[in-house]
Amino acid sequence: MASALTGVMTSVINKLTALLGKEYMKLKGVQGEVEFMKDELSSMNALLHRLAEEDQHLDLQTKEWRNQVREMSYDIEDCIDDFMHHLGHTGIAESAGLVHRMAQLLKTLRVRHQIANQIEKLKARVEDASKRRLRYKLDERTFNLSTAGAIDPRLPSLYAESDGLVGIEQSRDVVIKLLTEGEGASSQKLKVISIVGPGGLGKTTLANEVFRKLESQFQCRAFVSLSQQPDVKKIVRNIYCQVSQQDYGSIDIWDEEKLIKATREFLTNKRYFVVIDDIWSTQAWKTIKCALFVNNCGSRIMTTTRNMAIAKSCCTPDHDRVFEIMPLNIDSSKSLFLKRIFGSKDVCIPQLDEVCYEILKKCGGSPLAIITIASLLANKANTKEEWERVCNSIGSTLQKDPDVEEMRRILSLSYDDLPQHLKTCLLYLSIFPEDYEIERDRLVKRWIAEGFITTEGGHDLKEIGDCYFNDLINRSMIEPVKIRCDGRVCSCRVHDMILDLLTCKSTEENFATFMGGQNQKLALQGKVRRLSLNYYTQDHIMVPSTAIISHCRSLSIFGYAEQKPPLSMFPVLRVLDIENGEDMESSYTKHIRKLIQLKYLRLNVRSVAELPEQLGELQNLQTLDLRRTNIRKLPESFVRLQNLTSLRVNNLELPEGIGHLHALQELTEIRISQDCLASSLLELRSLTKLRFFGLRWCITQAHIDYKVFADNLVSSLRKLGRLNLRTICILGYYACSIEFLLDSWFPSPHLLQSFAMGMNYHFPRVPSWIASLDNLTCLEINIDLVDEKVIQILGDLPVLIFLWLTSKEAGPNERLVIRSNMFVCLKEFHFTCWRNWEGLMFEAGAMAKVEMLRVSFDAGGSVLDFGIQHLASLRHLIVEIVCGGATLREVEALEDAIRHSADLLPWHPAVEVRTWDEEKMVKEEVQIMAEEKIHTNS
Repeated sequence: MASALTGVMTSVINKLTALLGKEYMKLKGVQGEVEFMKDELSSMNALLHRLAEEDQHLDLQTKEWRNQVREMSYDIEDCIDDFMHHLGHTGIAESAGLVHRMAQLLKTLRVRHQIANQIEKLKARVEDASKRRLRYKLDERTFNLSTAGAIDPRLPSLYAESDGLVGIEQSRDVVIKLLTEGEGASSQKLKVISIVGPGGLGKTTLANEVFRKLESQFQCRAFVSLSQQPDVKKIVRNIYCQVSQQDYGSIDIWDEEKLIKATREFLTNKRYFVVIDDIWSTQAWKTIKCALFVNNCGSRIMTTTRNMAIAKSCCTPDHDRVFEIMPLNIDSSKSLFLKRIFGSKDVCIPQLDEVCYEILKKCGGSPLAIITIASLLANKANTKEEWERVCNSIGSTLQKDPDVEEMRRILSLSYDDLPQHLKTCLLYLSIFPEDYEIERDRLVKRWIAEGFITTEGGHDLKEIGDCYFNDLINRSMIEPVKIRCDGRVCSCRVHDMILDLLTCKSTEENFATFMGGQNQKLALQGKVRRLSLNYYTQDHIMVPSTAIISHCRSLSIFGYAEQKPPLSMFPVLRVLDIENGEDMESSYTKHIRKLIQLKYLRLNVRSVAELPEQLGELQNLQTLDLRRTNIRKLPESFVRLQNLTSLRVNNLELPEGIGHLHALQELTEIRISQDCLASSLLELRSLTKLRFFGLRWCITQAHIDYKVFADNLVSSLRKLGRLNLRTICILGYYACSIEFLLDSWFPSPHLLQSFAMGMNYHFPRVPSWIASLDNLTCLEINIDLVDEKVIQILGDLPVLIFLWLTSKEAGPNERLVIRSNMFVCLKEFHFTCWRNWEGLMFEAGAMAKVEMLRVSFDAGGSVLDFGIQHLASLRHLIVEIVCGGATLREVEALEDAIRHSADLLPWHPAVEVRTWDEEKMVKEEVQIMAEEKIHTNS
C-alpha cells in the first residue's frame, strides 16, 4: 500500500519480484542487481513502517533518512514502470521483414542497455541509503524510542454518533428572537443578523440549527459557505440555484452581473431566508448583498464571520444586530464531552473526573476541540493513565493563547492516532480547495488509483475504501454533507482548521504541493509528487520553473485558466482530475494518450467533445468519468481498456465492442438509440462484473427494429441480474416505452438493491418481477394508476427504505390507505399524483420508521386529515399544493391548516409547503423531479 510516510516501497518490492520472474528473464546481466535491491529495500521497508508508527517521536536525523528513502521509492517505481512498459512493446514479430526486424532488435538492445544503466544507478542509491542507515545507527535509534506515548492498536469504534447538540439551545433561541422580533412595519423590513466568533466555536453549527428551525417559514431559502478568497460569482450562482430550485444548467455561463440581476428579480416580492456562512472580507459581502437587498417582505439574512469589523459591516445601525458567540461553559463542555464518549452527558467514571476537568480546561470551550479529543478517547481504554497521557499531550498554551496554532496541536492528536492507511487517505483531502464538497465515490476511486487501498478478506477495493471513508466520518475528521435515508454519507467537507493541519502535514512530507487558494504551500526543495492547482481564486497561477513536476503522480485542476502546465510535462501521472466548467482548448487533452500509467481520468469540462484516438493505449486506466463533457462517442480503441472498472458518461452512444471490457463494474449513463447496433446490446451480457447500470432508452415503438433492440436488452438484463447487478436506472424520452420490462425479466434480479426510472414514462402496472425483490432498498417508479393493489405490492417489499412513487391519477373517489403491516422499513416516501387525488390515509402503526414524507394535495378538494399523528418518526414533511382552479384564499387556508396540524404534533417535524399551478406542475415538476431522481442513486 502506498503511504504518506513510507512512499511506495511495498509496491516497488512487488515489482522487483516480478522482474526476477520468467517474464523478464531477458534482462540477463542485471538479475543480481535487482535481487540485491529487493532484499535491501525489504529490510528498509520494515524499518520505514516502524518509523511511521513512531512518527511523532522521531528526531530530525531519522526523519531526514526516512524522507530520502521514501522519495527514492517513488523514483524506483517510476523507473521500473517505465522499462516494464518498454519491454512490453519491444517484441519482434516472426513475420516482420528483415530490415524491420533488425531495426527492432537494435531498438530492443538499446532499451535493455538503458535499463541496465538505470538499474546500476538505482542500486548505487540503495547502497548509499543502506550505508547511511548503519552509519547513523537508525535501527538502534528506532528501537530505543520512548514508548511512554505509544498508542495501543485501534479497536473498532465504540461510540455512537451524537444524536443532539449540547449547549446551543440558549444561543439558538436568542438568534431566532433577533430574527423574528418586531411588530407591524418593522417586522416586514429586511433584517440582517451576524454571528461572530473565533474559529471552532460552532458558528456554522448555530447558523445551521437556526436555519433548520426557521426555513419552513419562508418561500425560498439558501445556505452558502464562503472560503477565505471566495469566488463571488460561484457564490451568487449557488444562492440563485438554491432559492429558485434550479440546476446549474445554462446559467454556468452567466457573468456576475447577470447572476446578480437574475437573483434580484427572482427574490422581488418574495419572503426569503439566506445564510452566508464564514465571510472573510467586507468586499465579498458588498458584492453578495447586491443580489440580496431587494425587498421589505419580512426577509431575513444571517451571516457568520470570525471578524467583528466584518460582522458590523454586514449590519445597518437601525434594526440589525451582531450576536457574539461565546465558548461553551464548563457544564455544557462536560455534557458534550461525555455524550461523545459514553453516549450520555451524565455518565463519567469517578476516577476520571479530575482529568476530565483538566482536558476540558485546555479545550477552552471550543466544541471542535472537545469533539476531537472525545473522539480520540472514545476508542481508548477508560483508565486514568490513558486519559492523563492524552491530557499531557495537549500542552498548556491553549488557555493562554487559543489561536489556530494551538487548535492545530489539538487536532494533531487525533491525526497522530490514526492508523497509517487512514493518515494517508485523510492527507489526500488536502488536495481539494477550502469549503469544497467532496463526493465519496470520486474520493474512494482516487484513493484506489493512488494505491492507498489494498485488498482484505475477499472484499473489493471499493468496499474497503467506503469503510475508510466511514471511519474518518466517525472519528470526526471530516464532516458529512449529504446523507441518504439509509445513513450512507454521499459527500463530505473538511473543516477549515483540519484542512490547515492537513496542508501543513502534506507539505512536511512532500505528499502534495498546492498552488492558488489560501492553502498554497510550495515544496520546491524536492520533486512534486501531487500537484493541486486552484484557479477558482487565482486564474494567473504559474508553476515556477524550479518546480520538478516530471515525477508528479496526481494532477488536480480546479477552475479555469488560459495558462496551464501542459500534460506532456507529467509522464508518470496516475490521476488526472480537471474541473472548471469553462471552455478549454481541445488541444490540451491530446497528450492524455501518452499518460501510460494513468488509472483515474475525470474531465468536468463542457467544451471537451472528443478524446484522442489512441485512448486504448491507457492500459492501466480504471476510472473514466466524462459526465460533464460533450463527448457523445468514444474512440474505437476504447474497447482495449481491459482494466476499466468504472465508466461514467452522460448520454454517450453505446459503444460497439463494449463486451470486451470484462472488468467493468459501473456503466452510467449509456444512450441506446437507433444509431446503435442492436447486437451491441447483446454484448452487455459479457459484462459479468457489472454492478451499476444506467441507460437512456431512446428507441420508439415505431422503429423498425424496436423488438430486436428490446429483446436484446432484456436478454442481457436477465443474465446480468443473475450475476452481480445491484443498481439499475432507466431514463427514457417521451414516446419511448419500456413496457417490454413488465413481465420479461425472469428469473428476477435477486440481488438488485435499487431500481429507478425517469419521469417520461409510466408503467401501466407494477412489473411482476419487482414483487419478488427481497433485497430492494430503493425504488423510484411511475405507475399510470395507483390503487390499493399497487400500495399492497410495494408495501410488502421487506427491506424497502426509500420509495418515490408517481401516479398519473388515482382510482375514482378512492383514498389510499397505508395499513400498519405495510412498508415496515421505509424511511423516506415521496408520492405525487397528478389528478383525481383524494389523498392518503395512514393507519395507526403505518410506516413506523418513516422520517421524510413528501405528498401532494389538491387545494380544491383534498381531505386534510390523513393520519399524520400516527407517523411518530416523522422529522420532515413536504406538502405540494396543486392550485388548479383554487382561489388564493383556499390555498392559503390549506397551507395554514397543514402547518397547524404539524404544530400539534409533540415531535414538531420540519414543514415545507410548496404551491403549484397545475399547468406549470406538469411541465416544470416533471423536469425538476427527473433531475432529483437521476441523482438519487449516485
